[in-house]
Amino acid sequence: MKTSKKFLATALLLGVMGSVNVHAQTVEPLKEGKGFRIGIGASGGLTSDSSPFDYGLGADARIQWDLSNYVSVLGTGGYTRMFGKDANADYDFIPAKGGVKVFPIGNMYALGEIGAGFAIKDGSKTSLIWSGGVGYECKNGLDFSFRYEGYTQDSSSSTYVPYTGQYALRIAYGFKL
Repeated sequence: MKTSKKFLATALLLGVMGSVNVHAQTVEPLKEGKGFRIGIGASGGLTSDSSPFDYGLGADARIQWDLSNYVSVLGTGGYTRMFGKDANADYDFIPAKGGVKVFPIGNMYALGEIGAGFAIKDGSKTSLIWSGGVGYECKNGLDFSFRYEGYTQDSSSSTYVPYTGQYALRIAYGFKL
């Protein structure tokens, strides 16, 4: 292609591009300003093959303090039962976690939590719990999330497992206070 044709094609392309109005997309945030929310949820999860547990079930209540349209602070408590592969190897505990929820795109969020699992069985010790996940808050109050939750126990616990975790799905309903 000759130099004059290249120049003409480039000038034409720049002219067309310059005449097009470009508008950035905006995403409406789910929440309007600051406030408190409460969510009641149920979750179920599966463990890895190396875990002494098959699956876990739980229920929880979560309070959420919206610092802005994009960041919230969380407090979660409830009840979780990890069902063991052996009949007597179940592990029941009351999780108490704190964390942060970030809304990078509209109603979608990422969250991270850390806390303690207070064991119910005699001789069991408290576990360290941490979790991270993603989710979606619907405008009608429904909340769907997927997380990995890890547990580390004290070695003197009667239910001692050095480390285990679950991949869990949580379905909840939340409302403003």
